[in-house]
Amino acid sequence: MSLQQEIYESTMRIATDTSLTHEQAMMNLSKIPGQFVYGFTPPEGYDRLLASGVLSDLGEGYAPICPRYLLPDYELFLEKGCRFLRIDPPKDLFEAIEALKMFYRHVPSITNFPVYLGRLDRLLQPFIRDEEQARYLIRHFLTFLDRTISDSYAHANIGPEATLAGEILLDCDYELQNATPSITLLYDPEITPDAFAARCARNDLACAKPSFANDRVYRQAYRVPYGVASCYNVLPVGGGAFTLARLNLKAAADQAKDIEDLLERVLPEAVRLNCAFMDAKIAFLIEKSLFFKANFLVQEGFLRLDRFTGMFGVVGLAECVNRLEALSGRADLRYGHSGEADALAHRVMRRLTELVNAYQSPYCAVSGGRFSLHAQVGLDTDIGVSSGARIPIGDEIALYEHLRHAGQFHPYFHSGVGDIFPFEVTAKKNPESLVDIVKGAFSVGMRYFSAYADDSDVIRITGYLVKKSDIEKLARGEAVQQDNVIWGLGEVRNSHILERKVRSL
Repeated sequence: MSLQQEIYESTMRIATDTSLTHEQAMMNLSKIPGQFVYGFTPPEGYDRLLASGVLSDLGEGYAPICPRYLLPDYELFLEKGCRFLRIDPPKDLFEAIEALKMFYRHVPSITNFPVYLGRLDRLLQPFIRDEEQARYLIRHFLTFLDRTISDSYAHANIGPEATLAGEILLDCDYELQNATPSITLLYDPEITPDAFAARCARNDLACAKPSFANDRVYRQAYRVPYGVASCYNVLPVGGGAFTLARLNLKAAADQAKDIEDLLERVLPEAVRLNCAFMDAKIAFLIEKSLFFKANFLVQEGFLRLDRFTGMFGVVGLAECVNRLEALSGRADLRYGHSGEADALAHRVMRRLTELVNAYQSPYCAVSGGRFSLHAQVGLDTDIGVSSGARIPIGDEIALYEHLRHAGQFHPYFHSGVGDIFPFEVTAKKNPESLVDIVKGAFSVGMRYFSAYADDSDVIRITGYLVKKSDIEKLARGEAVQQDNVIWGLGEVRNSHILERKVRSL
């Protein structure tokens, strides 16, 4: 097929898709040139591993005009205002919310929407003078975000301290039951009061947010403050991630003759090519693309070049291990069910960590010149590939064993990892018990915990939120407002998201 024919067919698929809104169609059309125009040259051999599925560029294109994930310093914005947008520092809660709404409109990302909305409780708390007025304004603020940011990769943080702003945000979110924004509680049992954590657990079961992040661990992630953005991406505030490119360990295992071949031939080549590809893309972003040269977010100090890193994504650890065990004649040993299989998983992850850390990037000072391992959530087209280091859906183990297992593998992933646990509806009666489970999970190494009740309309797909009712609409061919529903429908069909093991307290 000629290049012209490929562009024509890609364009027509979008232009004639009645399940897309006008905005979704425009955004999809805007991505087409970047798939065919090369602003940089991928390393020799990369295309072969891309075609085999071992590597993936995750749809960023080859002439990016901004980094993938941005975490602006919103506290600085509220403190000094913005010259470019002609916004003065706000004096009250109404002005603070209006300022943020205007600012968000100009924060790009891979999704064309902001993927980080800041620590909202900390941003809004200083402006609260009257609780009743604050509840009114914050409720409408959350409604505005859901209706105008049609993408639940938009992510807000709260905590670890309990604040009135945090309580209002939780209460309004509980009432509204929106999928956007996603929310994470930066949780530290020594700082976060149990009553506030239980309030978060109540919401988590009712509308799949906030998730719980291990703040005590993540405060050490970088030499600067961190935020949780997009799915559960842990990145420096005032910076973010230049790019995210991934390695599919299942596909890598399919290329290997045995365990040693994977560790000594397949992985070294894949890591070398993926890292070189990421560096080439970052060099284009910094040296040729417009963003770091001209964008007001950089020019006014809301973003800094030295606070960006690159994310090395990983999927399919479970399937990789199971494949290697089968090649060794031990098909009965499965990831999550066998100490021997889990020991092999550690061998794979230690080797992968060694290879990634050995590669020095000149652009990632905030992460020590290294790319950060990330448990990537997957793609809607993935079949038989589990997110990050998760146990496959349908093969889950008992809850407390599952938590201990996750705690073994979460520490490998510096820039984000997570596990998801649906609970029976009766769990809603006892959110305090869910808090106890999170405390136990974090004590054995887990870094990110997500839950929802099995009767919840808002559910967590892999790392983002979608309404089940919207998935049903899209399956009937009806347009829905939220972009993520498109990916959620694919995950339901290909990864059996709705068949996760339901837990009881």
